[in-house]
Amino acid sequence: MDAKKVEEQLAQTLTEGEMEQQDTTEAARKRLPIKTEIRIQAQVEPVVEETKLYRQMAEEIDNRYDRILGRNSDDNKK
Repeated sequence: MDAKKVEEQLAQTLTEGEMEQQDTTEAARKRLPIKTEIRIQAQVEPVVEETKLYRQMAEEIDNRYDRILGRNSDDNKK
């Protein structure tokens, strides 16, 4: 097919019949993200518990996890 014929056929297809119209408010509502959130409240912090277990097995060289353990113990005091 010639490029001109393809272009004419496309223009004819696009202009034939009535244009479909959507309800704009309904279309906008469908595009909105769902407002659900799932939260699970834990009684213990898994990282802290795992760190405590590892500290029972071995000695930590640089105490890099003290910050995490300290933050969690402050949360438990509240």
